Amino acid sequence: MDTWSATQYLKFEDERTRPALDLLSHVPAIEVAAAVDIGCGPGNSTELIAARFPHARLTGLDTSPAMLAAARERLPLATFIEADAATWVPDAPVDLMFANAVFQWVPDHVSVLARLIGALAPGGVLAMQVPDNLGEPSHVAMREVATSAPFATKFATPIVRDVIPPVGAYYDRLRSLTARVDVWRTTYHHVLAGPAEIVEWVKGTGLRPYLDRLGADERPAYLAAYQAAVAKAYPAQADGRVIFPFPRLFTVAVKP
Repeated sequence: MDTWSATQYLKFEDERTRPALDLLSHVPAIEVAAAVDIGCGPGNSTELIAARFPHARLTGLDTSPAMLAAARERLPLATFIEADAATWVPDAPVDLMFANAVFQWVPDHVSVLARLIGALAPGGVLAMQVPDNLGEPSHVAMREVATSAPFATKFATPIVRDVIPPVGAYYDRLRSLTARVDVWRTTYHHVLAGPAEIVEWVKGTGLRPYLDRLGADERPAYLAAYQAAVAKAYPAQADGRVIFPFPRLFTVAVKP
């Protein structure tokens, strides 16, 4: 079932688009005839690529029909296809593969990145970023609330996601395949209205697997317990707002 919501995701469009802008700014000045936005979502990142490389043949791919519908409405001249980032391969070499916040959902994604580099055109670029926040209070609280009463029985089999590898793992795996690979980590500090906004943020992404496992009648209680945990972890600033640290890992690899 497609549980992604473009509307929910875009409640924080400016904040979600900022890492994509930062990632794109590190893509070197190359000729791009064909570009692919892997995990394009509702097209906010695809729109950035279109502005940077206006003459490129632009393709976006995602697993979510709802996200693809929103992307097609946003960018009617681009091509959008339903495909899985874990297994997708292009029909022909492309100059730019761009992936904003998708590979955190793909097991052993460093190996997938290595495979995709092989599908780049000579001199092509693979640019990706992933949230690196499984150890942050926002995500620790998801797991802790899930194992507490009355939800524990629903999560007897825990929600499992791969931990993001360290910077060196990306460098070591990709360096021999590339002319240059840059890897860095940035923590954004988003200022939000309060704990409820943090909950709304993660409802569009990391909280989805937890809510999907609960019945509609169980979700309000889980969300209330989760918001209470978030409120303790992210205290209010002097003006009543909260600061939401959000670490992300970036990689830009250039094929010889």
